Parts: sequence; C-alpha cells; structure tokens
Amino acid sequence: MLDHLKDRNRVWASRKVEADPGFFKRLIGQQAPEYFWIGCSDSRVPASEIVDLDPGEVFVHRNVANLAPPQDANYLSVLQFAVDVLKVKHILVVGHYGCGGVAASVDGKRRGLVDHWLQPIREVARFHCEELEALPEGRERLDRLCELNVMRQVRNVATDVFVQDAWARGQTLAVHGWVYSIGNGLVTDMNVTVTNAAEAAALF
Repeated sequence: MLDHLKDRNRVWASRKVEADPGFFKRLIGQQAPEYFWIGCSDSRVPASEIVDLDPGEVFVHRNVANLAPPQDANYLSVLQFAVDVLKVKHILVVGHYGCGGVAASVDGKRRGLVDHWLQPIREVARFHCEELEALPEGRERLDRLCELNVMRQVRNVATDVFVQDAWARGQTLAVHGWVYSIGNGLVTDMNVTVTNAAEAAALF
C-alpha cells in the first residue's frame, strides 16, 4: 500500500543526506524552531515550503481556515508548547486567498460540525459587513474576508494569556499576520505585527 509514497520518501531522504550528511543527526538532537506557523489545512499551503525552510525550522499548527480560537484546547496546547517550551520568537498567522473554509462560512449552506468551527469567521464578516458589502460579490469580497480573518486571529493570539505572560516575563516574541496567494506563491504582510502587550492593546 502507498509504495509510491514510500519510494518518494527514500529518494527525499537520500537527497537530503547527499546535500548535508549530518542533516538528520542534527534533527535528532534538538527541536529549536524560531517560528510557529498557524495556517490552514489546505493541501496547497505547505508551511515549510512556502518560506523555504527545512524540517526543524518551523513549528506548525494547521486547521480549517487558520483559526486561533480561545476555546480550542488543541490550538491552545500547541500555542503553549511553542511559547513556553520551544521559546519561538515569531508566531505567523497565515491565511490564503481562495480559502474554502472562509467561503463556506458565508455561503449559507449547511455542512454539519464544520459550521460551528467556522462561526468566528461569520462574526468577522458581520463586524465588517459595510466594508465587505461595498466590494463586488465573489472573489474580491472573499479575499478581503480572508485578510480580515487573519487580522482577527492575530488579535486572538496576541491577547492570549500564554503570549501575554511571555511578554510580561521579557520573552522576545512577535505575532504576524500574512496571507498567501496560491496563484503566484507569494505572501502579503497584513502589517498587523504585535511585539508586546501595549501594542496588542493599542492595535485592537
């Protein structure tokens, strides 16, 4: 079963060792990434590849529509581990244009459990309804909702107690918001970077 994937794995591992004989030995010794990526589960948005980083350089949490909900124990556990144990220096909330989760949150169709998961995006859409309704219906409006969702999730991360406590003890930590374009492979910085508690309070 899945022999083609196992074959590809062996080719990839051989290529890594050929380029850097000590690569996997270093990975065994320590996980010390500077970056924590909160992204979408979409298969077209591979975190390490997008920013051209090797295994071990970025800690990753992915879910539908790159949410950072303060009630989700899974996300919170990963966040705490990233901040308190790994001591990452940068948290990147990365959405992407053409996100199916963002589109599903506002198309009025019922899909089951995922409708509950996507409720925070509907709240973002309601809060920014005037701005969104001023845009043409369709891709342009959904792209803007993707951006607004990223900004909201940056707020969720920056106001979380784990991040606030890290800043209070003097830990260097910045929270960033990006949106990735599947169409050209480039990221756009939403310019909502937060580096301390005062900035978090002032920005939002």
